[in-house]
Amino acid sequence: MSATASVEAPRAWWLARWAERLNPLVVKEVRQGLRSRVFWLSFGLMLLACFILSLAAYVATIEEGLKPQGRTFFLAFFFCLGMVHFFLLPYGAYRSLAREREDETWVLLLLTGLGPRRILRGKVASSLVQGGLYASAVGPFLLFSYYLNGIDLPTLLLVLLLGACWFLFLTVVAVCTATLAEGRMGRGLAHLALLGVLGLGLIYGQVSAYFLCEQGFRSLLASDDALAFILSALWLMITCAWLLFETAAARLSLPTENYSWGPRRALVVQTVLSVLVVLLGWWDSSSQRMAFEVSVLGCVLLTLCGLVLATDVDGQARSLRAATRPWSLLRPGALRGFRLAVLLLLFWTAACGVLIVLSTRRSSVGLPAVVALPLYALLYLSLPLWVARLSRSPVFSSPAVVRLLFFVIGGLGLLVPSLVSFLLWREEESPTFLSLLNPFLGLISFANGEPPLDEPALAWRLLGCVGLLAALSVFLADRSLAAREREVHAA
Repeated sequence: MSATASVEAPRAWWLARWAERLNPLVVKEVRQGLRSRVFWLSFGLMLLACFILSLAAYVATIEEGLKPQGRTFFLAFFFCLGMVHFFLLPYGAYRSLAREREDETWVLLLLTGLGPRRILRGKVASSLVQGGLYASAVGPFLLFSYYLNGIDLPTLLLVLLLGACWFLFLTVVAVCTATLAEGRMGRGLAHLALLGVLGLGLIYGQVSAYFLCEQGFRSLLASDDALAFILSALWLMITCAWLLFETAAARLSLPTENYSWGPRRALVVQTVLSVLVVLLGWWDSSSQRMAFEVSVLGCVLLTLCGLVLATDVDGQARSLRAATRPWSLLRPGALRGFRLAVLLLLFWTAACGVLIVLSTRRSSVGLPAVVALPLYALLYLSLPLWVARLSRSPVFSSPAVVRLLFFVIGGLGLLVPSLVSFLLWREEESPTFLSLLNPFLGLISFANGEPPLDEPALAWRLLGCVGLLAALSVFLADRSLAAREREVHAA
């Protein structure tokens, strides 16, 4: 009897310890989701659709004999699962968090001591658990399509793996969207935007599954472009999901906390690891085109992330100021966020520039276009920050207004320089310096080496002029953000 008690004591201790680590919100959300009518209605309709499709597959095999039809019925079964994974469950995760904020029960969750990060982790994990229940119900039907011939097992597993990652990414996007808006109008706009994103996500997931099934696993391995696209998509889904999760947790944190540590650390780690991944991919192909395309994609993503960093609230809480140093770029504040965005853009461009030089062995080929990318990004990222702070009104310098001003100035930059250049120098066919201020046309001109940019000396001279404008705008934006932070701290 004593021996049995001595064995049960450590086991009970381990169970109690793991029960404390398990997020209680996961159990609550899963129980609440399983009891809802939406779950049983969608679960029943999905099983009914799969059962009807399996009967149709049985009839087709009897009538058409051994004709391969596994690919067709796999896509049909996957569509039933995708409707739930790519639309219903992410939308349910959004409504779960939005309801907590609308009904003002979010404060009660915080009083439990879980914290924003654990609460969000519970919301996402509960959605994933429900997704696993749906997948376990559709799994036998998906395996049944393999025995109908026409699709190999590695392709089936690849589609399911990428589908699971896409489901995770859409769920995190939905949860992050629920933290964006505060007012009723903002929540309505976020709701409509999320419906559009989930609709496009459903279409993209189904089209990608169709493409993967049509190509086949062996064809995908033989094609370098397809394999690079799959690995890049997988990498972006995982890292961007982490970044969005940390952003959502930061938005729900208190102003007195170091809320910016998580998302900024995730962005830095994502950028550094992406450089290593690109280096490994380039080492296998040594492609100049790959290095240029990756530099464009990275600059676009870092510009959008930099817009969010640079439009953080001005200043920081009094409790955080004592430990803040000039190099404390991971701490809250628009000034430190802007400086971090500038450093990340320059680091990414330097890495891609090195790959371009190593690919061509000549620094004059392709390098001006890569250098022009961050210059345009810094120019059009800094201008709205400086213009918004010209007004002393805190409303005009709010994050929402600055972000709107970024897109307005970007749109004007795409239209005004080219239009003025066309009206003043209508006879000239070569691009002028004014037209080079257009980021789209300027990047194309530097990339293609159009006259007079085909001469390396003149191309670098014009690029230097664009660089001076970008450096001036960065300096003005930095000084205006620093002055604004001093005013906030003084008040």
